[in-house]
Amino acid sequence: MNQPNLLTRLKAWRYGRRPVPVHHPIYLAWRRRFMRRRLRFGLVLAIAAYLSFIALRVILRRIGQDAVEPSWFLMAGLIEIGLLLSYILTYTRFGRRYPEAIFLTSSWCITLVEQIWNSLQAETFTSLFAWTLVFLTQATLVPVYWQVHLISQLGVLLYYFGATVVFGLSELDQSFWNASLWLYLFWFCFICDISVYLYEYLQRKEFHARQALLSEQTKSERLLLNILPESVARQLKQEHRTIADSFAGVTVLFADIVGFTQISAGIPPQDMVTLLNRIFSTFDGLVEKHNLEKIKTIGDAYMVVGGLPIAREDHIEAIADMALDMQEAIAQFDCQHERPFQMRIGIHTGPVVAGVIGVKKFIYDLWGDTVNIASRMESQGVPGCIQVTQVVYERLRHQYLFEERGAIEIKGKGKMITYLLKGKL
Repeated sequence: MNQPNLLTRLKAWRYGRRPVPVHHPIYLAWRRRFMRRRLRFGLVLAIAAYLSFIALRVILRRIGQDAVEPSWFLMAGLIEIGLLLSYILTYTRFGRRYPEAIFLTSSWCITLVEQIWNSLQAETFTSLFAWTLVFLTQATLVPVYWQVHLISQLGVLLYYFGATVVFGLSELDQSFWNASLWLYLFWFCFICDISVYLYEYLQRKEFHARQALLSEQTKSERLLLNILPESVARQLKQEHRTIADSFAGVTVLFADIVGFTQISAGIPPQDMVTLLNRIFSTFDGLVEKHNLEKIKTIGDAYMVVGGLPIAREDHIEAIADMALDMQEAIAQFDCQHERPFQMRIGIHTGPVVAGVIGVKKFIYDLWGDTVNIASRMESQGVPGCIQVTQVVYERLRHQYLFEERGAIEIKGKGKMITYLLKGKL
């Protein structure tokens, strides 16, 4: 990246801040688009303004109050053509890539064509009125790229003195050497350029402030989506009310690492958290793979649901596939760490109520008998197995392999016939 210029460094020192970066690609693209739009508007005004002067000269000539040479109208026509071509160029690929070139072309078309015309007639002429009008119009309508504004101004002055030498015009317009006119022109150009610089500096600060705000909003959005399903997060941002919905058919999975407390007792706390994070991160990937919704983790327990917040017909199959993949994943950790990792997994399907609870550190949670039974399927399951209820078995028995466990006592429910999911047919 280029070093910041002197004015930027001074301003940064004055306010005790680092210079605002100039070369951000998004900002540069915005600046080019802005310049093209303003150029088009400025060129329309310039074309209309020059037409008005031509019309005025025609009228004054007709009534005998203007002795302008007929060749002046040819020169004015050339300026109008140049402005029109500049306007057309703003819509071309060249104009999209190099709006600065069109800026300079249109500026010098007004300020230099008449100078060149007079030079060819062996005359010197300082059109201070046209120069200052153009410079002021540019600064107000196209307030970006102060360097280009400076080049536009210097080009006019350099031509004026250069033409004097090339065309052998020994007598310069004496009024131009008037000290007050020199000082006036200097301060006029300086104020225009510094105004453009300050405007663009503020624009850069605003742009980077918006970028920083957008970055923070994106981070907040990601954090929110890590807590809530996308549709629920969107609803929470749009509506200030309690979010609670009933779902007639979902499938809930609870999983727990068998004996993790004993396993973790033999390793440092940092390593234990790292290991648990790796396991659960793998499970998170499986949740994404099967398009399910992770609800929460509690210690070494993991809860997933299928069929909400967006309903789907195959929620039971998706949860069954998730459970089988979780068993394969935990077996890989068993091999890698030489520790006896096993999981108890419980599955049940039925109606639930889901919603967001809390104002601070809120969570998206589920309630209902379905949740309680799925939790019992896990807690009273067999290590290394996936225990499901009879309703799950009835839905999947033609697609998956099961082993009947028989009737077991379920806390709060009495005896229930359960099955162990073994694999797919």
